[in-house]
Amino acid sequence: MKVLFVDQTGQLGGGELSLLDIVKGTSHTAEVVLFSDGPFRKLLEEIPVPVHLLSAGNAADVRREAGISALLSAIPSFLKLRNKLAEIAKDFDVIYANSQKAFIVSALARRPGQPLIWHLRDMLQAEHFSSLVRLVAVFAGNHAADLIVANSQATLDSLVASGGDREKSIVIYNGISPAPFDAITNQMVDDLRTEFGWQGKFVVGAFGRLSPWKGQHVLLEAIKELPDVHVAIVGDALFGEQEYVDSMHALVQQYKLQDRVHFLGFRRDVPQLMRSVDVIAHTAIAPEPFGRVIVEGMLAQRPVIATRAGGALEILQDNKTGLLVTPGDAAALRQAITQLQTNKGLLQQLVTAGRQCAVDDYSVEKMVSTIDTTIVRFTR
Repeated sequence: MKVLFVDQTGQLGGGELSLLDIVKGTSHTAEVVLFSDGPFRKLLEEIPVPVHLLSAGNAADVRREAGISALLSAIPSFLKLRNKLAEIAKDFDVIYANSQKAFIVSALARRPGQPLIWHLRDMLQAEHFSSLVRLVAVFAGNHAADLIVANSQATLDSLVASGGDREKSIVIYNGISPAPFDAITNQMVDDLRTEFGWQGKFVVGAFGRLSPWKGQHVLLEAIKELPDVHVAIVGDALFGEQEYVDSMHALVQQYKLQDRVHFLGFRRDVPQLMRSVDVIAHTAIAPEPFGRVIVEGMLAQRPVIATRAGGALEILQDNKTGLLVTPGDAAALRQAITQLQTNKGLLQQLVTAGRQCAVDDYSVEKMVSTIDTTIVRFTR
């Protein structure tokens, strides 16, 4: 099969990292279309796989909270993008859209009868999207998608609750390889901790895109009363959320945490960083579609604290493979951090069980094999 994968961004988010594994492992002939350039393109070309860059124009400015005026003003750009994509896509057996924006453009661009799969990686809820954006996505999904792949049951449930068709939808969990984490030696960990001055410190790591709904500010609130705890914040704003990053720096100043909070920005050495912290905190205040960082933390053999909502509930068992806390509850997060800081037996128990769960349930091979089989089954 000739499969054209379509994604809206060249930046590296969880959806792009998952797509990278799919493209690397697929048995089909793959090419990729991106609507913007960035480090994701370079990683794809290293596979190697052909990458087509298309300019999204004003369509790139349509955000999750978009209303009618933003959508109307972007229509000319969407149509130009549609025409460019249609020219590329005409010779492919199937189009596989990896994001909502990519799916909408693909639905307009595909030729009659050309199969279209939408990999839904977002919770279609008011906390994440405006009512208009959800309406457009669900309408297009019901009428244009031949299959919708959800990355968790929580994601699928949000689609159905918004009016989506459950009968054309399936759940395929993201797969994550343990190899990058297993390659990190104790010496590499020691070197990194020495570089950042973390020797003898208890360090909580927060990994991923910096965004209000990701809730990194809750972690700052939690540790302001834990004077022996340091925080490593790894990641940066991706989609016009610099104001939130600025507000985080302001909180650090307000709480006088300058010596204990380390903003590390976007990093390529995430496995080494995860192995170098003591605890990994997933702090989303809105339901997470999947929770890639959670699985990565388990593979890194670090205890994970996650918020009790969305896909996290499908990954972690409280007090068995990790700890779950109420979203936005800084006091509960503080208590969980303290528990792991003082109870080494519990910490090791969570590490052992978490690692086994991640290896058993979230393998890349299982994800790719299921998607490859699904592509064939739903496009014949």
